[in-house]
Amino acid sequence: MNALHNLTESPQRKSRILIVDDEPSVCTLLTEGLSAQGFECQAANSGSEAINILEIERFDALICDLRMPGVSGLSVLELARSQYPRMSCLIATGVDDVRVSVEAMKLGADDYIVKPFRIETVALAVDRALQKKRVELELEAHREQLAQMAKERTEQLQAAVESIQQMYDEIQRTSEETSKELSAALAAKHDETEEHAQGVTRYAVEIAKELGCTPEQMNQISRGSYLHDIGKIGIPDTILNKPGELTPEEFAVMQTHSRKGYEMVCRIPFLKDAAEIVLSHHERFDGRGYPLGLAGDDIPLGARIVAVAEALDVLVCDQPYRKALTFEDAAAEIRRATGTQFDPKAVTAFLDWVQTHGQHREQS
Repeated sequence: MNALHNLTESPQRKSRILIVDDEPSVCTLLTEGLSAQGFECQAANSGSEAINILEIERFDALICDLRMPGVSGLSVLELARSQYPRMSCLIATGVDDVRVSVEAMKLGADDYIVKPFRIETVALAVDRALQKKRVELELEAHREQLAQMAKERTEQLQAAVESIQQMYDEIQRTSEETSKELSAALAAKHDETEEHAQGVTRYAVEIAKELGCTPEQMNQISRGSYLHDIGKIGIPDTILNKPGELTPEEFAVMQTHSRKGYEMVCRIPFLKDAAEIVLSHHERFDGRGYPLGLAGDDIPLGARIVAVAEALDVLVCDQPYRKALTFEDAAAEIRRATGTQFDPKAVTAFLDWVQTHGQHREQS
């Protein structure tokens, strides 16, 4: 049974203390006094004896005299810190050695106690050291848990990236199928993603047509709009599928999807321009967007178009926090954000398309 189990899972068990001092009377005093305070004590009269005991038994705390013949207290402390890091270590010293004791604490001692001893004072020092160790172990366990979670998420992302890399040869020949495969990976996490990707792509292509984009621009805008949310693969399901509004902390995590998506897509040569759209589709025309805070024409044209297209698709679809707007009301909302959230040219092109065609996704 290790010290972590002893300290966290058996609160009724007496804490075990190893007392090390070359004076038998000191060992007797501390053993009897601390036993009366509810501790289970064992004594050693030399550093070498203490080391032998530590090799076969486990203790929650060590009280070790600083100055002993043969193996010194500092040597025992050094061994305890390296071999038994879950054990609390206290140094016992005379008044004249307090400065040395402070140095010992720099080497890893949790506290020091000064001779002559008052048992109540020693017991309080031991309790403090044990509590400190409990907190340290809890923090260590929490850090390990977070590290494991981060490792698992990184492995998932790495697996997705490796999957994309493995499909490279096929990607060169079948770019449209590749885009669908990437989007399908995200759709597996969020049921509405595929429909949303299709809607945004359709609106973005229509706006691009109104703006007179070249065939190559149209191609990249189509790919970028279809993959704009691919980075949500790296967002925890608890945030991605949360039914209500996100907290500020959760929203900050959600914002990372733009950069995560870019890092995935930019690895594919023919999707280089599309990757810029994935990165920048949440930038705002007034510069208050993310992740780079770009403004105006510094935002790639495709990203400015996708920003309008995505807003439209979100507005005309039911959301966990509100019902869908009519197409006309959605267009009015977008018009009101012209020049702040959206590029005026992209909004004008969108409104021209609406006036000319009067169509939306449900009619297609």
